[in-house]
Amino acid sequence: MEGGGVGEKPLRRIAEAFEGLAEAANCKTASMEVAPFSRACSHVSVLFGCLGIAFKFAEMDYVAKVEDLSKASKSISTLHSLLELDIQQDSVRQAGSHSRNLLRVKRGLDMVKILFEQILVTDGNSLRDPASKAYAKVFAPHHGWAIRKAVAAGMYALPTKAQLLKKLNEDEASAKIQMESYIRTSAPVIVYIEELFNSRQLGIDW
Repeated sequence: MEGGGVGEKPLRRIAEAFEGLAEAANCKTASMEVAPFSRACSHVSVLFGCLGIAFKFAEMDYVAKVEDLSKASKSISTLHSLLELDIQQDSVRQAGSHSRNLLRVKRGLDMVKILFEQILVTDGNSLRDPASKAYAKVFAPHHGWAIRKAVAAGMYALPTKAQLLKKLNEDEASAKIQMESYIRTSAPVIVYIEELFNSRQLGIDW
């Protein structure tokens, strides 16, 4: 995935998709549905693709996990049900379980949120500092030395901010609006998923 085609606005698609998810996350009377969640998350995949080799592992892992949740949505209606089903089958922490994949997707959303936050407060054209901080906070604690070393090396091959915005068909002003929108709307979605796990004493650091 190499960014948007002519006239496409991936950032805008992401921002719009998460507006709807944020409403669901903030609604205390309804459960978030798997189908719109996986659809919105699929739009985020393009960002990992735009970041190059440093985040190739994240792109491949994230895309596979979102695809699994998308397939699960054909038979499981809500994220609440998805977790309960794995609990009943004692398979929450099993490799390939929907619950485990949901947690991995949540980390991907979190990484992009922190990346956007860092881009907006960092001067200059380099993405190395924002990307390094986002990786260190979200992914690094769960990765072994070899992956961390490979990612650190890949940081030198990141596109510049200008190159990233060009791939996304945005200028600085329009990108800022869309990034701020995603930061605002992804926050309640991330908290919603964390609470799904924590309220069942499953934890989120595994």
